[in-house]
This record gives sequence, C-alpha cells and structure tokens, in this order.
Amino acid sequence: MQIKKWKTMLIVEEQETFYLRKDNFPMREETYKIIGLAMEVHRIFGKGFLEIVYKDAMEIEFNDHKVPFEREKPFIIEYKYRILKRKYNADFVVYEKLLLEVKAQSGIYDDDIKQTLNYLACSKLKLGLILNFGEASLSFKRVILT
Repeated sequence: MQIKKWKTMLIVEEQETFYLRKDNFPMREETYKIIGLAMEVHRIFGKGFLEIVYKDAMEIEFNDHKVPFEREKPFIIEYKYRILKRKYNADFVVYEKLLLEVKAQSGIYDDDIKQTLNYLACSKLKLGLILNFGEASLSFKRVILT
C-alpha cells in the first residue's frame, strides 16, 4: 500500500516481506533487535494483556539490553502555523530515530497505519514500527516516509 501525503511517500512493509529482504534498509540491525525483544515479551506474556503491560515489559527489555529510548515522548502538533494545546505522546522513540507504536488488538489495521503516518509527520521522524501483541504470534509493520 502506498499513500501520498505531505509531498512524501509512505511505504508500509508487511511482516512477510520484511524477512525476505536482503538489502540494507534504514535501521536494519536496530529494527531486528526491537522485534527480537518484542518476541521475547510476547513469548512470556502471550496475548491478552492491555497495551500498557506490553509497554512496561518493552521498557524493561530496552533497559536490560541497553537500547536507547524515550517513553511517552511528547511532540507538538501544529495547525495553521499554530501549536495546539494537545500534544502527541509517542509510545516510544527508539535510537532517537524510530517511532515505535505498541498495540494489543486483533490485528494491525489501516487506521493504525494512518495514525502512525500522522505521528511520523508531527515528530519529523521517517521510520515507524507498529508492534501488535494481541494475536497468537507477534505481528508488526514498518512504516517508512520517503
């Protein structure tokens, strides 16, 4: 799926194609590490908890593996060159460049991708990763702004 918005292109990479890639994509090693840590969380907890539980567990994994992150990092939202009172708080910003969204639902949907696109736009980041702990196996999608 490709969506043009803000004079950029959105690339959504499905989990199936992610593992087939042989080329060097942005933040390859870091992305593999995050997914591996998320798989460990999912292996221990499985599905069924609220998002906040998975976020707490991911924070422990990041700390234990010395992965630099900020949790609930606030970003301003502009409207007609004015800053809104409300801010967007990213679940995580990892390695200062990757926006990580954590879900605990029955799948990753188009609305989740659109939400991540908006979050990338207001954060000025180019790479997003959606992790979903709400299925029998961990699922994820990479969202890339080019």
